[in-house]
Amino acid sequence: TLMRSSAASDVYKRQIQEAIKNHCPEEFFTIIMRRLMMEIAQRISEREKCLALITGESVGQVASQTMEALYCTNSAVNLPVFRPCIGMDKEEIVKISKQIDAYETSIQPYEDCCTIFVPKHPKTKPKLDEIAEAEKNLSDIEFMINEAIEGAEVLYIN
Repeated sequence: TLMRSSAASDVYKRQIQEAIKNHCPEEFFTIIMRRLMMEIAQRISEREKCLALITGESVGQVASQTMEALYCTNSAVNLPVFRPCIGMDKEEIVKISKQIDAYETSIQPYEDCCTIFVPKHPKTKPKLDEIAEAEKNLSDIEFMINEAIEGAEVLYIN
């Protein structure tokens, strides 16, 4: 099962991003956004009766993919998280993305949380208690998460 968002869902994703930007320390923007994306993915996965999450992360490629950051991201969900590309370099991942017809989508130019909300000095070794404390500043987040989930489009891939 593959999930993507609709235009309506994009409005709430943008609101989530703005809430993070307005209420959380800048060095945690990416980690908190990734944790919320995992939470949204888990809720949709549970609704769709999926048993795990799969990501394309590769350890150390970016600041949010250090071991400490991955630990903080994982702690947002209860489902197993599989990362088949975890030890691959960028060239290997690009090769696979072309084989599975995901490359063209991945290089489309559009603004997302990675380009708009990237911190000047991201925390590469975040501590879970610091992240949890920062997330307490997000008062309406539950509503925004639910709205983002409602607008998600689920694609079934055999």
